[in-house]
Amino acid sequence: MAYDLKITGGTIIDGTGAPRYVGDVGISDGKVVALGAAPADAAQTIDATGRIVCPGFVDIHTHYDAQIMWDRLVSCSPWHGVTTIVMGNCGFSVAPTRPEHRDLIMRTLENVEGMSVDALRAGLGDWGFETFPEYLDALESNGSAVNMAALIGHTAARMYVMGEEATEREGTPEEIAAQRDLVAEALRAGALGFATSKAATHVGYEGRPVPSRAATTDEIVEIAQALGDAGGVMQATVGRGLSHDEFARIAETTGAHVSWTALLGSARGPGSHRAELERAREIADRGLPVFPQVAVQPIQFEMSWKAPFIYEALRCFTPVSQSDLEGRKQYYADPDWRAEFKEKAGTGGKIGDRWARTEVSWLPIRPELEGRNVQELADEAGQDPVDWVLDVALEADLDMRIVQDVINHDPDDIDELLHDPTTVIGLSDAGAHASQLCDAKYSTEFLQTFVRGRQSFDLETAIHMLTQRPAEVFGITDRGTLADGKPADVVVFDADEIGHMGKRRVYDLPAGADRLISDAKGIDAVVVNGTVIRRDGADAVDPHGPLPGKLLRNGKG
Repeated sequence: MAYDLKITGGTIIDGTGAPRYVGDVGISDGKVVALGAAPADAAQTIDATGRIVCPGFVDIHTHYDAQIMWDRLVSCSPWHGVTTIVMGNCGFSVAPTRPEHRDLIMRTLENVEGMSVDALRAGLGDWGFETFPEYLDALESNGSAVNMAALIGHTAARMYVMGEEATEREGTPEEIAAQRDLVAEALRAGALGFATSKAATHVGYEGRPVPSRAATTDEIVEIAQALGDAGGVMQATVGRGLSHDEFARIAETTGAHVSWTALLGSARGPGSHRAELERAREIADRGLPVFPQVAVQPIQFEMSWKAPFIYEALRCFTPVSQSDLEGRKQYYADPDWRAEFKEKAGTGGKIGDRWARTEVSWLPIRPELEGRNVQELADEAGQDPVDWVLDVALEADLDMRIVQDVINHDPDDIDELLHDPTTVIGLSDAGAHASQLCDAKYSTEFLQTFVRGRQSFDLETAIHMLTQRPAEVFGITDRGTLADGKPADVVVFDADEIGHMGKRRVYDLPAGADRLISDAKGIDAVVVNGTVIRRDGADAVDPHGPLPGKLLRNGKG
């Protein structure tokens, strides 16, 4: 047979933004060997008549670092056409980690990224790696259904060098140099780059700031200089002392691409994103490669009052985060503590408007309230929404979940951000906050809402935004386009049907932990390096057998 796989009669969109055309794709030895005309026979054929055939989607912002070690199919990103993932974002890699710090790292991930610590302990087992090069080797030997690229995280590197003091103080010159050496070592081994965070919302175990938040700006800039020596991308989450000026400084001194999270619609009030866009454009006009990531969907979290992630950045929640279950209930019942909470989140408070975008998602003792709006329920009861929701939560012994559109909730704002030439689609957070959200569906959400629904983009532009654009921003050199000789990562989908079916809760993580997942619709096939991994909404590979995904060391592979 001339081809291992042939995709026939489809409408080909190659990822570059070029016009579509009807043709065939011939694939052999994991690469595209014929494009447009593929006349020879094939061992396997997919009829794509009436379907779009395009490159696999590139997700630059995931947190699959731990999950990928036990879930080689990396569910549920490939369901939505993703064939390449970048891990280690926000500084939360799982390596380098000394054996004595493993529990601290897992507890940090539990708090800051909403991962079940029981699932992490059961899934990671004895880990099998300590250094970042060892982690990359473990990824490669373990295998994956999709292509993988990994960033070395500042939080992990800082704890490796400083131990628990990493959450408490600035680094000494010697400690900063040691961290830079770790990053340089990781880059030599194939890390895609370096990631960090100064976000106030990034709170780790015992309510402590994650280690990177204790670093000075000079520390971050100094560590990032390793990128100038070896190449690579920097991903950063904004916070005090780490924003536009610092990103420009790092890009200018290293020559590295810098991509930051996240530029979100009206994050500091209506229209506030426009000032951020203006700053981003000023930096781009200076020729500096700094790219804000934007999200294609509302930043929506589902949370239990047992783990109040949404509000943990508020000062009044620090003692709550440090308490056990009974201690948390005592705070929620305390009128003085509630008064503090209401100053920020009650009626008239700075974030009090969120209750109008909040629903009760799970309440076994009063299921008739599920799906109801919290602000409306509080108004009916004549209460401040803080009092209403905490009263009900306490009545339920905290067995209650709410789902809230926190920010980025106006599709007009999102549309505006997506159209700006400085931005790149990111912040799926796939693998993180598993019990609270499922934004792994970002690609199908984008195609469903902004292409088919709002008709804001033609398909050629939209596919480019999901494929070549993120790959180029992150230095992934051989993915994101369909071209002769390139790896055959392909998605076949129905442009009239592609989308997702919302979210559902399952209990399939190690130790029986729960998570939210989302099923895709309209995707006929997903191909990674010439192997069909999904067909008609089902896995097409054995999770225990050989898998086609490759580790993209330094963005190549």
